Amino acid sequence: MSPTQVRPYGLWDSPVQPEHLSAATRFRDVAWDSDGQTLLWLEGRGADNVIVCQARPDEAPRDLTTGYSVRARVGYGGGEFTAANGRLYFAEASGRLFVQELSGGAPRPLTPAFGSPASPVVSPDTRWVAYVHSYEGTDCLAAVDAEGAQWPQTLATGADFYMQPAWHPRGKWLAWVEWDHPQMPWDGTRLQLGQLARSRGRPPAVERTLTLAGGPDTCAVQPTFSPDGRLLAYLSDEGGWSQLWLHDLDSGERRCLCEDEADIGVPAWVQGVRVFAFGSDSRRIYFARTEGGPRRARVVDLDSGAVEPLPELEHLSQVEQITAAPRGTALAFIGGSSQCPPRVMSLRRGRPYVHARATGETIDADLLAAPRTVAWQADDGTTVQGLYYPPTSRTCRAEGPPPLLVDVHGGPTGQVRASFDAETQYLATRGYAVLAVNYRGSTGCGRQYMEALRGQWGVYDVEDAVSGARHLVEEGLADGERLVIAGGSAGGYTVLRALTLHPGVFRAGLCSYGISNLFALATDTHKFEARYLDSMVGPLPEAAELYRERSPLFAADRLNDPVAIFQGDEDEVVPQAQSDAIVESLRRRGVPHLYMVFDGEGHGWRRPETIDAYIRAVEDFLKQHVLLA
Repeated sequence: MSPTQVRPYGLWDSPVQPEHLSAATRFRDVAWDSDGQTLLWLEGRGADNVIVCQARPDEAPRDLTTGYSVRARVGYGGGEFTAANGRLYFAEASGRLFVQELSGGAPRPLTPAFGSPASPVVSPDTRWVAYVHSYEGTDCLAAVDAEGAQWPQTLATGADFYMQPAWHPRGKWLAWVEWDHPQMPWDGTRLQLGQLARSRGRPPAVERTLTLAGGPDTCAVQPTFSPDGRLLAYLSDEGGWSQLWLHDLDSGERRCLCEDEADIGVPAWVQGVRVFAFGSDSRRIYFARTEGGPRRARVVDLDSGAVEPLPELEHLSQVEQITAAPRGTALAFIGGSSQCPPRVMSLRRGRPYVHARATGETIDADLLAAPRTVAWQADDGTTVQGLYYPPTSRTCRAEGPPPLLVDVHGGPTGQVRASFDAETQYLATRGYAVLAVNYRGSTGCGRQYMEALRGQWGVYDVEDAVSGARHLVEEGLADGERLVIAGGSAGGYTVLRALTLHPGVFRAGLCSYGISNLFALATDTHKFEARYLDSMVGPLPEAAELYRERSPLFAADRLNDPVAIFQGDEDEVVPQAQSDAIVESLRRRGVPHLYMVFDGEGHGWRRPETIDAYIRAVEDFLKQHVLLA
């Protein structure tokens, strides 16, 4: 159907309404029970997280944790639950691990309420639960008996951080990942193999520890034992790309399985990240891999090394948290695409099943914007990539190039992918073009590209956002007089930095919980990121001048373009004081701005009323300062 109305860009009728954003369910993880039939997943509904269980594909799912706040609070969270032998084990916001029978009954506590647990994993004999624990700035691996009758015991300590504990199928070893400040988990980690000593009635103890992979400049993550106990698989970027490796536990031999120049791993911002899984026969590994914008599902044969697509899943451009049933050939994962919101899905006997949908999926896919990859050259000759979403409508059209919103991802160690982004679709279907930038320093393009931002945060990210916008203007894909830059967290920092370094380039900025003062970020943020700026900017006090030079707060007098700032009053990563400080300068100098502080929100929006108020405010702000100015 051809467009029937000529209307200004940004004022088109759109099928995407605020409630499509605010009412959406978030999916965090999926897991199988030991029977290979029962599937569990974690749903975020507003401010609450609920674990849902479905015993068989033909049975209705049911909520398990009503009345409990399922949330792991180690770092940014993640690693909330696992299941084994008819039981659910989960971390609760109170700081306790709970156990619950899948057949019925209320959860009961396994651990006392102190500190924060995450990533519970059950021993093969189901007698013990190992997990990551954090208390008063000290992290460790701990174990508790599966009935909660004994006090938890420490398994491993001494490193600054731990994640991804994994039991050997016969309980002989425990593998895990650890790292120390100032590294982040994508900079350098150690993959550890601990030999376990066990005696009847006593918790397991680590007798001897071997470092199998990783180091200060190598990221080795997600140790996973094969079901037959012969192999340990993991991801390592020692070859410049995050690739699958195998370690033979008998011979000690190791080999790289997938030597293609493509990243399988993703940065471990949270606990519980999982990008591959052994098939139950130990002969195949299923994984997701970044291939430009999409993350596609693939399978590798361990004997031949052949990597093949999964044809039934080729329509999905985003596959996450892939996991294989312990029996049979079924897979489960969170899947979607740029035009399909996330779904909890499984693949059984070559047939995909949908178990839950993030939205009602009432909007036809062809009414939504389909992104395409665009590329341009940075000043140093590096090819920078992004995803361009064109203005999209069946019923409206406009003359000339459209207004462009340049979307800067957070992290800054992150990546934009061809996954469903409701806010992008909200804007694109109203007549805005959107450029999501994978600036130098983004992941998914190899380790060298990621490391390019070291010492250059606040420089390369800004340059690539500005040059990307200019490239699209030169290509006739954007109106150079109506450019907007937007981002949250580290992306919000780039917004403020771009507006101070390049006044007048952007008609307006949208900044959500953005960093204005690097000194405050280095001293006030949580443990996980306490030394992040050592690599992104430089260590203090030696780099103090750089911190001042690159902090938007100290250049706020050059910020004269309209800007909307959004902040949560419970944000512990970028506290409200960061936004208050920049807004005070805007108020004092009479710079047009909007400032909204959302009660009860942290580092990101969870409550439906917040999301609704936010997107409506964004639309009104853009109308006032971009479309009608």
